[in-house]
Amino acid sequence: MTDEQTRTGLGTRGAGPCVVGPDLPCDIDELRTLFLFEKLDDDQLVWLCEHGAVQQVGPGMLLTEGDPARCLFVLIDGEVAVYRRVGDDDVEVSRTDQRGVYAGAWNAYLGERVAQTYPHSLRVLRPSRFYVLSADDFRELMTSWFPMAVHLLEGLFFGQKNTERAVGQRERLLALGSLSAGLTHELNNPAAAASRATATLRERVAGMRHKLSFIAAGPYDRTSIATLIQLQEEAVQHLHDAAAEGTAPSPLEASDLEDALVDWFDDHGLRAGWDLAPAFVQAGIDGPWLDKVAALVAPDALDGAVRWIGYTIETEQLMGEIEDATTRIATLVGAAKQYSQIGRAPEGRADLHELLDSTLVMLDHALGAGIEVVRHYDRTLPTVPVYAAELNQVWTNIIDNAAQAMGGRDGSGTLTVTTRRAPDAPDDAVEVEIADSGPGIPADVLPRIFEPFFTTKPVGSGTGLGLDIAWRIVVNKHHGDLRVTSEPGDTRFVVRLPLSDPDPA
Repeated sequence: MTDEQTRTGLGTRGAGPCVVGPDLPCDIDELRTLFLFEKLDDDQLVWLCEHGAVQQVGPGMLLTEGDPARCLFVLIDGEVAVYRRVGDDDVEVSRTDQRGVYAGAWNAYLGERVAQTYPHSLRVLRPSRFYVLSADDFRELMTSWFPMAVHLLEGLFFGQKNTERAVGQRERLLALGSLSAGLTHELNNPAAAASRATATLRERVAGMRHKLSFIAAGPYDRTSIATLIQLQEEAVQHLHDAAAEGTAPSPLEASDLEDALVDWFDDHGLRAGWDLAPAFVQAGIDGPWLDKVAALVAPDALDGAVRWIGYTIETEQLMGEIEDATTRIATLVGAAKQYSQIGRAPEGRADLHELLDSTLVMLDHALGAGIEVVRHYDRTLPTVPVYAAELNQVWTNIIDNAAQAMGGRDGSGTLTVTTRRAPDAPDDAVEVEIADSGPGIPADVLPRIFEPFFTTKPVGSGTGLGLDIAWRIVVNKHHGDLRVTSEPGDTRFVVRLPLSDPDPA
């Protein structure tokens, strides 16, 4: 080739597998005007023309996110738009006509250690010219011409990945530690209640044995004992009915009723009536009902008969407390199992409401008594194909942030969890909305909340990866969408999930 052919020509190899339009003359002087090549010498520019090509490309999609990255494109003149896949949609993130911008296989120099696919889509908006180079030639160029730069870039790229992985693992461990502490606290309360109730129950059963022996040896005939047992069962039924109807008296009313029963006990010569009165009041038993007991037994045996009935009521109450406590423990353990998805496949169809409820149970310690949880569930929603354990991490991050925004355990407000079909695609997607009545997210912060390592929390109390992790789980892993709107008193995170199984590709 002559010097002129070398400076301005079609090259010797063209673009290899990267033919996207007709070849045009490749001028090394023109290439030198692009910021990417401005520091190269003539021999390097000639190499570019020999191994690549300048091509004319008409409007349309030039490369698609996720396809194998085979080519590097450098814009010489024209206009392009960059798109990223969000759920089922391609969202335009930028457009430019700046000469020298590049796209495509720009990370080919990293080799097979990373997925060699296009990280975004590129659309040509008007007739444009590109310098085009194959990924293999670009890898050779980088490793041969800039070996030190390649080592530095590799260290930066993989170092950042390792940092994100390590900090992300710490974020999950911190969340797990917080949940474990909360779960331990929640388990301790019913366990302690069950232990106390069991100890008291042992005393009451011993007292019942003693009174039963007293009654058996006392002046009771067979008919009186049968009637007394019937009254005992009636007292138990009174207790169950009062619990089922939720008609427990207020503290002030209970105090008045107890005073009236203590007077009845005093009038009938019963000692320590103040100790018996609370159990009878909770069972809805009053003086007229006790008159039936007094009519059945001799005055000297009334104390034993009334206490026997009182012990029966207390025994039922204690067994109810033990049942409630053990049910609470079973619920917490079930929620923990559901939350961690123990024994489930990594991917399957799940009921969103089960996942949400298990997370709310696990975070009950963080919400506090002053935060009201409101559920607006569409129970007609079908199961959704999800990675359940990862999705529970999404709920955890969003709900925990909402709880902190409302003041945590010492705060107050309303947390509203809503499930529904996607308004614009009811047959294709469902939405979960988590709203809080906190102070809201500042307008200057809102656009950055999904950025890695961005946090508004004090130093040491947040890594800035919680919402980034949530974004990647929803958008990248589930092919859904995560968005947020916020104003004082109304912050809403909306998670959209497709109803169809993810494309294995």
